[in-house]
Amino acid sequence: MLLSVSHACAGEEPFRPEPGKFPPLAEAKSYRGELVFVDHVNRRGSLRLHVDGHFHEGKLHHFAMLPYGMIRYHGAPADLRDIPIGTVLYGRFYLSPDPKTSAVPNAKGNEVTQPAENHAILLEDDSSLCLREGKAWKLNEVEINGNEGHLVVGLDRNEGGDGLGGEHHITIDGSTRIWRGRELLGLDELLAEGTWPTNGKKKFEDQPIQLALTWHPRYLYQQFHAADLWLDEAAMKVATERQRQQHIRHIRLRWMPARVDAVEHGKFGHATVTATLFGGMDESLYADFKAGIGGKMAAAENTLRTWWPDHDGMDGKITSVEKSKAAPEFGSSGMQIQFEVPLILEGFRPGYTVRIRPQNWPNVKPPFEECVTGFEDRWPSPDIFQK
Repeated sequence: MLLSVSHACAGEEPFRPEPGKFPPLAEAKSYRGELVFVDHVNRRGSLRLHVDGHFHEGKLHHFAMLPYGMIRYHGAPADLRDIPIGTVLYGRFYLSPDPKTSAVPNAKGNEVTQPAENHAILLEDDSSLCLREGKAWKLNEVEINGNEGHLVVGLDRNEGGDGLGGEHHITIDGSTRIWRGRELLGLDELLAEGTWPTNGKKKFEDQPIQLALTWHPRYLYQQFHAADLWLDEAAMKVATERQRQQHIRHIRLRWMPARVDAVEHGKFGHATVTATLFGGMDESLYADFKAGIGGKMAAAENTLRTWWPDHDGMDGKITSVEKSKAAPEFGSSGMQIQFEVPLILEGFRPGYTVRIRPQNWPNVKPPFEECVTGFEDRWPSPDIFQK
């Protein structure tokens, strides 16, 4: 389990990770914000941050995921494309390892986002954070007025930690997806069956629930709306499994990202590439990496975009798979492989990012817009960000 990291304090020097190395988690700063824009192709977006007791209105915090940065949604690994706009997220951030090649436009010049840490090693929604901490919201009361209402919920969490704590009034209405076991219910169905009152209040004795928090018109005053409500553990497990399966498909079709640690050159272009697989993926994906099987390695940029991996990747063989006995650095899987190739490619250099396919994964090309031909050949362009 991760340790909580406090919010940035005045006078603290922001930490800049060293390119090609996994940074210490203790140097990351924790921030909470509402997701307001996503460029999923380049693993970047914008948050409306909650800093100094209020949300920053009109001044968005543009961010990019570090190549080894992890995303979790509904308690399972995820991609930015999986997370709806408006979702409240919790993240751990550093400075850019290299401002010159940062995918955050305003990290290249003199203008720097506030706070300065804008490269994320972790983003997760409320349910993921609670599940990771072994916590759940406690439902104390439901109040219904017509076709809408609110929940009075509480959660014990130390001040200055990663997530919300204390008592909150969370609004609900017909848009709220309510999950019970394998059922998807609407507010009207709970009212019709008498589980909740058609009007008025009903007390509950700290019923454990999970929430997906989203935008509310009074967000400046820390008011939130429930996009999803899981009434029991079984319902949450269903949501986690659905997201896990979506993640598995995504990685199998785009291949496992990794960092090149070393290259041992042989004759006539032959080489053995040693690489560390990035962390945060489903365990079943790591299990597919076995010594003695074939595979393919493709060069990637720090956004994890590849060129034409099914054509310009290099076929080879996994000759060694080693799993660290010690706890891996955050961002690392602790799994290091050696991959023999008959011809070394330009992108297979120490510190560079690659994607690797075991032989039982599909050898396919990603969607056209996810491929790159050059660093600045991106869609959308940086002009979509506010100046």
